[in-house]
Amino acid sequence: MKLLVVESPAKAKTINKYLGSDYEVIASFGHIRDLPAKDGSVEPDNDFAMKWEIEGRGAKQVAEIARAVKGAEKLILATDPDREGEAISWHVLEALNQKRVLKGIPVERVTFNAVTKDAVQKALANPRAIDQALVDAYLARRALDYLVGFTLSPVLWRKLPGARSAGRVQSVALRLVCDREREIEAFRAREYWSLVATLATESGQTFEARLVGADGKKIARLDIGNAEEAKAFKEALETALFTVTEVEAKPVKRHPYPPFQTSTLQQEASRKLGLAPARTMQLAQRLYEGVDIGGETVGLITYMRTDGVDMDGSAITAARSVIGKEFGDRYVPSVPRKYTVKAKNAQEAHEAIRPTDLGRLPAQVMRHLEPEQAKLYELIWKRTIASQMESAEMERTTVDIAAKVGARNLELRASGQVVLFDGFLTLYQESRDDEEDEDSKKLPAMKAADRLEKRAIAADQHFTEPPPRFSEASLVKRMEELGIGRPSTYAATLSTLRDREYVRIEKKRLVPEDKGMLVTSFLESFFKRYVEFDFTANLEEKLDRVSNAEIDWKALLREFWEEFTASIGETKDLRVGDVLEALNGVLGDYIFPQKADGSDPRICPTCGNGQLSLKLGKFGAFVGCSNYPECRYTRPLSVPAADGEASAEGGQGAPGVRILGTDPVTSLEVTMRDGRFGPYIQLGEGEKPKRSSLPKGMSPASVTLEKALALLSLPREVARHPESGEPILVGIGRYGPYVQHGKTYANIDKGDDVLELGANRAIDLIVAKESGGGRGGRASTPGRALGDHPAGGALEVKAGKYGPYVAWGKIFATLPKTMTAEGITLEQAIELANAKAEAKGGAKGKAKAAGAAAKAKAPAKKPAAKKAPAKKAAATKAPAKAKTASG
Repeated sequence: MKLLVVESPAKAKTINKYLGSDYEVIASFGHIRDLPAKDGSVEPDNDFAMKWEIEGRGAKQVAEIARAVKGAEKLILATDPDREGEAISWHVLEALNQKRVLKGIPVERVTFNAVTKDAVQKALANPRAIDQALVDAYLARRALDYLVGFTLSPVLWRKLPGARSAGRVQSVALRLVCDREREIEAFRAREYWSLVATLATESGQTFEARLVGADGKKIARLDIGNAEEAKAFKEALETALFTVTEVEAKPVKRHPYPPFQTSTLQQEASRKLGLAPARTMQLAQRLYEGVDIGGETVGLITYMRTDGVDMDGSAITAARSVIGKEFGDRYVPSVPRKYTVKAKNAQEAHEAIRPTDLGRLPAQVMRHLEPEQAKLYELIWKRTIASQMESAEMERTTVDIAAKVGARNLELRASGQVVLFDGFLTLYQESRDDEEDEDSKKLPAMKAADRLEKRAIAADQHFTEPPPRFSEASLVKRMEELGIGRPSTYAATLSTLRDREYVRIEKKRLVPEDKGMLVTSFLESFFKRYVEFDFTANLEEKLDRVSNAEIDWKALLREFWEEFTASIGETKDLRVGDVLEALNGVLGDYIFPQKADGSDPRICPTCGNGQLSLKLGKFGAFVGCSNYPECRYTRPLSVPAADGEASAEGGQGAPGVRILGTDPVTSLEVTMRDGRFGPYIQLGEGEKPKRSSLPKGMSPASVTLEKALALLSLPREVARHPESGEPILVGIGRYGPYVQHGKTYANIDKGDDVLELGANRAIDLIVAKESGGGRGGRASTPGRALGDHPAGGALEVKAGKYGPYVAWGKIFATLPKTMTAEGITLEQAIELANAKAEAKGGAKGKAKAAGAAAKAKAPAKKPAAKKAPAKKAAATKAPAKAKTASG
């Protein structure tokens, strides 16, 4: 018996079907060891010794692998073909050596880029040893991230209350988001005008031409800066004679894009499908590890963490065959296309992301996949096929026009483009961030000296716009351009920024929170080197050189640590006042935006002579007056009002309190406050003032007096129940927004606004809850089916009172904060259910859960009359048990 170890249960399940009874396939469930999250796990003074720890699930998986390896003739490590995969194999081998269970059993390392039968068998025929250079690169990266995080974060906590953490890559990514926000804050709109003439040819066909020159001088887009200039040009064009001076038509070819690599897949999935990078990688992982297609389990795409853009020769041949069959020979180029990676490093340059079988059309697999999986597969298939298609052929035409007005000579230009042969564009066109579509208008036929007739002259006012905030897709693109991070880290970096509450997403754009701006400014002021783009990119290149066995990983760590500890030492005597003064300077435009009347934005609006500056309080940073405590004006860092002013009355009271205005009904003051559990609204003062927490996702800076009063009015009646006639209320409780009818409560979905929820939606939520049976317990919540547990019974993910959870028979396992109901996979659900079952009673608990789940699927039997009361009592208690199980 040969033992083969992979990292995921799904991958193990797929490979197990390819191999015969001579193999046993076991999953490690990812990394089995990690550095403990405490000081001292990496010891710089002990030649960077690293203390690894096996806990919980890892210990269980190591024990299972150790048990299986005792009777095996060979151990085969078949984890993913990248640096992380190499590290997982190394950890498994190290753990088994510590247990001394190998005892001369040969160990082989195999890699495959696709989970298909041919790829797996080919890999098994070509084993190798563990690549120590890749392992060293992993160790260096892990040590660097640990040392930066556990050395720099405590400095942040001491000098900047409210900051969460700093990281080697996350801090640089955060700087990109914050730099863009500062650009937006500093931006000043500039007025400009455009002059466009609608002209007609002798045959009566119309087109538009833009003013581009006057009296021998070129006119650029921003050159006409006011209405007077625009009016003068318009009047001249109204009486001008128009003649074609030159017509130039050029043939143009547009070539297809290369197949996907990790970064481009994340970018296009975000633009075209609206998927976050983390969700894209979850779906791609499922497609890679294997899906049941008509009774056959097969990996549908190649490995999804790669910076490679080339394809295997057989895949290129298959693509050309599909193109000829589906689109015709005209769309097959005479020579196969070859692509090369532009990135400086080629460490992770495996094959591009592509379908494992290009003949497996999206329409053929759609019914076997979940909707999001099907869309992602179709996107990958289209991009791959298009990459081997013929180029698109176009004709780009430019027409120069003279406008004669007395002694003046004005110049206009019209441009257009037509597609002569669509080529790859018939299947795929890449989306763009923040760019206008190329002009594709067709111009009428013209030649030099043709007279043109004026139909209309338009003079339009415009204003320049600030640079757009980053979307997740455009941030990944920018990080890749700068050489920051690697394919396996982009999604995790973005998730970390959100989890630390350094950024939020509004209208699919990344907006820095105040604490994110503060952390970035602090690091730029006192640790500038470590958030510089070039420094981070150069460090990534050195890590790549380690993976190529060009430099020693410990030498790299020693060089970094010597400089880093010196920088840390320089902040020991740093006073909070010094920090605040530095931040006031760096964040000036953000904290103190210019006023419309040109007055000093740092003058206190309450006392009139105090200076506003950054302050630090128990709940983080805020802006306060220098005349405190005589003047108690405060406000948050960012100013929500459009004109750059603070809210009407400003703010006063203790730090962390902002006055929003006065309730017109009670004449009580309405304030925004920072509390132990987050920001909240309060009406008046006293022993028990009326309060309302903010719905999740609502920024404190966006709360106006009107919105605050609406929140304080909750709970409010939104409808009457169609059957009982009793009121249906909407409100915000301890666990978020809800609707209520009597004793029935239903959670409001994330997409619903608690302040705008209408009667129909409220009735739908209540009726759905009531028709599910139960009284708010978990048993009544409809869920999403994930699949069957290996021990029997169905697994579902449901929305519960205390958050989403996995249901398996009588086992209810709450999802950790790192998982979402939309993103959880079957394998993760199995793992959670098993852990909860064992916590409730080990093997017996697991067996009982399997039995209960199996009974739930079986047809219900009619109980004997005498036993009916007992069953009813048991059913009554079920929700209580479910609640206890959730923790």
